[in-house]
Amino acid sequence: MIMRYVIVAAVAGLIGFVAGNAFWYLVSPMWIDVVVSESITPAETVSVLARGGFADANRSHKGKGIATIFQGVTGERILRFTDFEVTNGPDLQVWLVAAPNPTSSADVTNGEWVSLGRLKGNIGEQNYDIAGDVDLSKVGSVVIWCEQFSALFSAAPLER
Repeated sequence: MIMRYVIVAAVAGLIGFVAGNAFWYLVSPMWIDVVVSESITPAETVSVLARGGFADANRSHKGKGIATIFQGVTGERILRFTDFEVTNGPDLQVWLVAAPNPTSSADVTNGEWVSLGRLKGNIGEQNYDIAGDVDLSKVGSVVIWCEQFSALFSAAPLER
């Protein structure tokens, strides 16, 4: 009889531990902000190649700020976010996508895309290097993408 209670308590404890960790991983980004403050000097940039403003993807995934692609003095290309803020979430990535104005996850995944890596923070100024083999003529927008749930968080249609 006591062994039965021990087994029930152990199983309940394990379930609680797993559920608690899953809850923390999935929900804590909603109230924990990561602020980034990277700088870029005017001497590092030669010209602006494209620019666009972030917009909300839906009622729960919101974004604002400016995405600018700069050409550097030695040919490097830098994506910079200014006055940036997006709803935080798990496994957020920065993608360059072919869709000129994606409004749904299907708009993003039905075309070509290139990942620039993990989002450094959901608030603040930040920079991302764009590889030389990325064809910017095929890029229509910058998106903040939740890799884990295949969800669009915010998109910035680019104007050249």
